[in-house]
Amino acid sequence: MQIATLAGARVTQREFDGYATQRNAALDTIDYKHEWLLILDADERIPETLVKNIEEAVRVAQSGVNGYRIQRRDFLWGTWLKHAQISPYYIRLIRIGKARYTREINEVLEVDGVVKPLPGYFDHYPFSKGIAHWLTKHNTYSTMEAKRWIEENAGGEKFSLKKALFSRDFTYRRYHQKGLFYKIPARPLIKWMYMVIWRRAFLDGKAGFTYAALQSIYEFFIVIKTREMLNNK
Repeated sequence: MQIATLAGARVTQREFDGYATQRNAALDTIDYKHEWLLILDADERIPETLVKNIEEAVRVAQSGVNGYRIQRRDFLWGTWLKHAQISPYYIRLIRIGKARYTREINEVLEVDGVVKPLPGYFDHYPFSKGIAHWLTKHNTYSTMEAKRWIEENAGGEKFSLKKALFSRDFTYRRYHQKGLFYKIPARPLIKWMYMVIWRRAFLDGKAGFTYAALQSIYEFFIVIKTREMLNNK
């Protein structure tokens, strides 16, 4: 926040009460200077080449085009996790007043209008504060995921294989993939095998193996926390 202030940015603060709620509050209450909004987390960066593509996309956007998907690259120890992690498209450039967030964790951004792909990558550094910070954050995430899984199953949430495979929006596709994946036994092991063998995480070296192990641990956290919550009911 101090860095942003020193750089001349206008900083707005709000008490945290949920991921989607927080982001929607930012969309609703801030008086934006421009028609388009670029959404970034603190551990994400925009390369210079992407800046030019964004400027051009905003300049030529037709009426009805209210969002752009941008591909993301994830890094660990300076290594691009090209194989261990897919490079998904996220909706990060939106027209003000035409988008809302749903789902409180790994939130989904829904756009009212046409969403187009934007050439280039933005870079994600999830381990910029170290492995311990990542584990602490995902310990919290796993608790939220376990609660969400229990609530959605109790509410009769239906997950679609068709949407899990063919939805054009990555976050929506992943939502259905996770819902179906959570029904599979031994999924921490399956997750590791999928990343190391199928996605060939070993080609990313020690960073790839480490990332696959961490993702498997995260799935295990969700499994045991879900079991504990159900047993305590």
